[in-house]
Amino acid sequence: MKKLVEKKVIIVTGASSGIGKAVAKYFSLKGCIVYGLSRRTFEEKGIVSLCCDVTNKVQVEETLKKIWQKEKRIDLLVNNAGFGISGSVENESLENIEKMFKVNFFGVVNMTQLALPYLRQQGFGKIINTSSVAGIIPIPFQSFYSATKASVDIFAKALRMEVKPFNISVCNVLVGDTKTDFTAKREKSEKDEKSVYEDVVKKSISKMEKDEQNGKEPITVAKVMFKMFNKKHMPATRTVGGMYKIILFLEKILPQKLMLFIVGKMYS
Repeated sequence: MKKLVEKKVIIVTGASSGIGKAVAKYFSLKGCIVYGLSRRTFEEKGIVSLCCDVTNKVQVEETLKKIWQKEKRIDLLVNNAGFGISGSVENESLENIEKMFKVNFFGVVNMTQLALPYLRQQGFGKIINTSSVAGIIPIPFQSFYSATKASVDIFAKALRMEVKPFNISVCNVLVGDTKTDFTAKREKSEKDEKSVYEDVVKKSISKMEKDEQNGKEPITVAKVMFKMFNKKHMPATRTVGGMYKIILFLEKILPQKLMLFIVGKMYS
């Protein structure tokens, strides 16, 4: 008698739009059971939409418990929820900085901490974080966004070493310019208007937005994540796109002063 193959269970945060939605849809098309988490439920064929704010630890705990009770397994957690704020360091409010860290970094921490006991219990599991090239190469006037992604990068690498004995693997997928509604949703610092930074901020953000809208489709990221998930041993980091692999290679070999000068000329 042919043994039935159990479907893989995937959890994707920030799944209502952009990269998260593309990832959720792609894994669903590949035959996985996909739970899409977001602050508001949404309708999408093949995705089980659940309301969950990653900054609310109680909600996260209840959501993961609900999924576990139904499926009795979690094969992959994709920490994708996040947003951006642009503006000068001098004029950004502490409130906005804390809000972005709560989602982009502490949201990852909440999901990971509460998912790990289930992954350890079943004896396997994978975690993929949507990170950014901006977490390796800082971008002017996106300094705090870069800082959140740099935090995720270090967190994930340390976590990878901690959970290896439990057959749990962790991978950061570094994304470059991607054509999504992330661009339109980016919050801008109002204090930069009529300040000494006004002109250069406008120029810098305009450059970023143009690059993003001319960037890769989010399905590209989804395909990379699916490929990583199916590897026996995931790498610690995987960069999306040949151009960004070259950029990160240059970042390693060029003098830091020169690299920062080049990025500064591009964006400021």
